[in-house]
Amino acid sequence: MTFRADITIMPHRALLDPQGKAVTKSMGNIGLPGIENVRIGKHIQLDVNAETKEEAEKQVKTACDKLLANPIMEVCEFSISELETA
Repeated sequence: MTFRADITIMPHRALLDPQGKAVTKSMGNIGLPGIENVRIGKHIQLDVNAETKEEAEKQVKTACDKLLANPIMEVCEFSISELETA
C-alpha cells in the first residue's frame, strides 16, 4: 500500500526564529499590523510504501528523527493518509 505523509517541521517555541521575526516586522510595513508572532518552518510531503499505516508512521517517524528535523531545535509533526489507487 502507498501512503502520503504530510510533515510539518517548526522551530521550538523557546528558540528565536529570526526569519519569523523579520516577516512579523515586515507585516506592518505592508499594512498588516494585526499579524504578529510569525514562525517560519517547512512542510514536506512524501509517499511511503508499507504494509500498514502503522508501518508507514514508523518509517516517517524514523525519517523525521534521523534526517528531516533537528530535534534539538525543531519539532516535527506529521499525518498519514492512504493514497487512492487509480
